Amino acid sequence: MTRLPHTSPYRGIHGSVVAHVGQRIIRGDIPPGQSIDPVQLENELGVSRTVVREALRVLAAKGMVDARPKRGTFVRPREDWALLDADVLRWQTEAGPDDAFLDNLAEVRGIVEPAGARLAAERRSDADLDALRAALEVLADPDAAAADVIEADLTFHRVLLFSAHNELLQQMELVIETGLQARDLLVHGQGTWADSVPAHRAVYDAVAAGDADAAERAVHDLLEQADRDVRELRTELREEKETR
Repeated sequence: MTRLPHTSPYRGIHGSVVAHVGQRIIRGDIPPGQSIDPVQLENELGVSRTVVREALRVLAAKGMVDARPKRGTFVRPREDWALLDADVLRWQTEAGPDDAFLDNLAEVRGIVEPAGARLAAERRSDADLDALRAALEVLADPDAAAADVIEADLTFHRVLLFSAHNELLQQMELVIETGLQARDLLVHGQGTWADSVPAHRAVYDAVAAGDADAAERAVHDLLEQADRDVRELRTELREEKETR
């Protein structure tokens, strides 16, 4: 019998089953087109038929599975999945982001964040600036732990996006934050990365000065540096793997 995780961000046994099956689909353990046997899941996970049925219903709502007469329950093609769904994004991160996911993230950030920074320079409040400055101070602290640096980076980008004061733009927070966390864990987890403090400070200074053009340019520069970090590390990890 497969043991479900004792600690999980999902509530109760029902949520744990949703996460377990969702993660298996994300990892490709249950590829698109493959059937899912609910009875087998019941036995494997030691849960009731009702729990499995409700879990599959949740995954169906996310576009990940479907059920048809005579065919049963099966995994739908990836293009049908609700990729912006909070759980699907989280499972992608927990499964370990692949190159395609990181490339997609870089493209989305390149579209959204510079525009958000431009608006932030025009609309930011004093409270927004205080929050950006506090995050920047942690990033600049040479004694800060990697986990604190990652959290400060996430906070900086979250506050920058919210400083635009556009409620629709704020909905992009989850996409950027979930993927950014995966990128930070990859880069900062290795203990070697370029100093991003000057680039972050340039963004802060432009937003504080109300210079929309400079804010947009500064974010472009920051994202280019982040993209270089990821590409260099991916190359190193790939070469290291090939020499083993």
